[in-house]
Amino acid sequence: MATAQGKLDKESDDCSLLPLVHDIIKCMDKDNQDVLQELGKLKAKIQEAREQISNMPGIDSSPLEQQQQLATLREQVRTKNQLLQKYKSLCMFDVPKAS
Repeated sequence: MATAQGKLDKESDDCSLLPLVHDIIKCMDKDNQDVLQELGKLKAKIQEAREQISNMPGIDSSPLEQQQQLATLREQVRTKNQLLQKYKSLCMFDVPKAS
């Protein structure tokens, strides 16, 4: 069941439009009547992509706000790396060898 859920997540994240465009071109080459159906699929995929974009976290933030948040996060990472290096240098994590 976990595999099926992973597959669904992967499919829902797939926003590739090229296969749909390819199918439309194939239908047009064959004078197939399924062109409208394929165009409907493309339209639905584009609408789905628009909805995903509008639901992305931070999409309502301005570029300046995003830059400020990025700077804050980078500073947090820098501070945490410094603390990690400090704790590593304390040699508290050395495990004594068994005799």
